[in-house]
Amino acid sequence: MHVTSINLGKPTRLSGKSFSGETGIFKTPVTGSVRVETLGLPGDAVLNERHHGGPDQAIYVYASEDYDWWSVSLGRPVAAGTFGENLTISGLPGSDLAIGTRLAFNEVLLEVTAPRIPCNTLAERMNDATFARLFMRAERPGFYCRVLNPGTMAVGEPFSLNAAAASDVTVLSLFRAAGRKLEQAELEWFLAAPIDERTRRKFEERLGDL
Repeated sequence: MHVTSINLGKPTRLSGKSFSGETGIFKTPVTGSVRVETLGLPGDAVLNERHHGGPDQAIYVYASEDYDWWSVSLGRPVAAGTFGENLTISGLPGSDLAIGTRLAFNEVLLEVTAPRIPCNTLAERMNDATFARLFMRAERPGFYCRVLNPGTMAVGEPFSLNAAAASDVTVLSLFRAAGRKLEQAELEWFLAAPIDERTRRKFEERLGDL
């Protein structure tokens, strides 16, 4: 398992039917090493802070094997960074990691917190109004991480998985809960896991309304 691409985005303007404004989703692979901080990669644009970024969604990770699947499915190459991830990685034994799984690099330690839920920005970036639905059906969301140990990271760097702090909630189970009415037991189950704070607040509010 290793890092295949590290991607940074600059503010880019989109003018579409479902999203219009500046976005940081257009990311470009960089060479050499980069610094990974608790709030992400210095120099990477995070413009919609209501839905993106912060300590619990500091790093977005996507698997190169899932990009291979998308390239076949869409009938055209889909390059690293297309979905706006900071890290493209290769060699995961499976894409459905447990929330709380830790990715240990040479210096950096990440912890899985949440799946990526598709939005209008992604649809506009892919120039396909239906892409959010395609993304949901594909169930290849990638995952967000919090940074437990900051440090320096380089392309090609190996990493290992540590599930000692993992929960029994997985990335896909949380992904499939998006937009669905959840019962009390489900909400309590999700809240017992080290999920991201945006989702936690939303689920706590739902639980309080029951």
